[in-house]
Amino acid sequence: MSFEATKREWSELYTFFRLLSDGEVYAGTPQAKKNEDECLPIALIQREEHDGTRKYLIESEDIHIVGEKIDKVVSRNTFGDVANAVLAAMKGSSEDLVQSPDGVEEFLDEVAIFDLEARTDDRTDFYIAFYHVDAPLIGFNVRSRMSAMNPLLDGGRTANLKFEQTGIKFANPMINNVNALESPEVVADRMLLIERLGGILKYSDVADKVFRCNLSMIDLHFPRMIAEMLRIMQIEGIIKVPELIERIKEINPLKIKEDLIVKHGFYEYKMKQFLLSLALGMRPAKIYTGEDSAVSGILFVTGGGEVLCYQKSDRKVFEDFLYLNSRLEKGSTEKDKYGFMEKENGLVYFKLNLKIGLTKR
Repeated sequence: MSFEATKREWSELYTFFRLLSDGEVYAGTPQAKKNEDECLPIALIQREEHDGTRKYLIESEDIHIVGEKIDKVVSRNTFGDVANAVLAAMKGSSEDLVQSPDGVEEFLDEVAIFDLEARTDDRTDFYIAFYHVDAPLIGFNVRSRMSAMNPLLDGGRTANLKFEQTGIKFANPMINNVNALESPEVVADRMLLIERLGGILKYSDVADKVFRCNLSMIDLHFPRMIAEMLRIMQIEGIIKVPELIERIKEINPLKIKEDLIVKHGFYEYKMKQFLLSLALGMRPAKIYTGEDSAVSGILFVTGGGEVLCYQKSDRKVFEDFLYLNSRLEKGSTEKDKYGFMEKENGLVYFKLNLKIGLTKR
């Protein structure tokens, strides 16, 4: 028998089994490469299953599975064989849905795993104790270049930023004409049409007051910086964060002194703070106080199936990795309600949506 699952589901299971088999994981570099000088031994992995919390203790040759309804010993080599089979299946399929390889379903039944993705409320995929079983558990989530990745920020309508249309007053027929424009790059083309008609889009505010406050926790002027990055992304087609920051440094939307830009790296620093906050728990619609969530790191699966570990205890490497490997993405205009002119209290606004993900390569 066999079943189908998405590559994202398979990626989490693959990562879990790979770590159990290897009993170790290498720290990653900012460039998403393996740090040969930092290999972390794993003593235990804790994962939420259908029947509650389970601990997977890594012994010299076996995995000792302990839970409320299970106490079982399974060879580490078996976990390795299944991980290899799942990896080969993902690599061999051009579709997102991948059929389970021979023997995998039977093995999942044997170890009583029925959820390929852990069902948790704290956004972790599993917890790891390094070095010894009594070490503090560290919460991780999995991000894989072999699948569609969950964004670092996918806030929907709560992540919209508002631009006021100024310059000349647009009559209703003109607004309707702008909103009726359809094209492959519809948001950018509507923005350019507004400019051709004599309008100016000037940053006004964050649409959601909670998200406004969350962004202001990074810096009181950070929303304006993000708004300019969104404008550049739409108009100039630049999506990678480091390239966007280079343009921001040229434009200098916050009108700060050159020493602050060049010597102190102000714009890079603020963006790294923001990305790290997103990775560790900031969400648009939830009040952010600067406290981290249960997620303390990322297990990053490369396109070749190598698992790399990033955690907040190595803050500089983690934030540099996020900075070098992040991009702005375009969400659905219909679902997220942005990219069109709308009246509000007698003024006309145009919204852009903030969505951030990790790069695929």
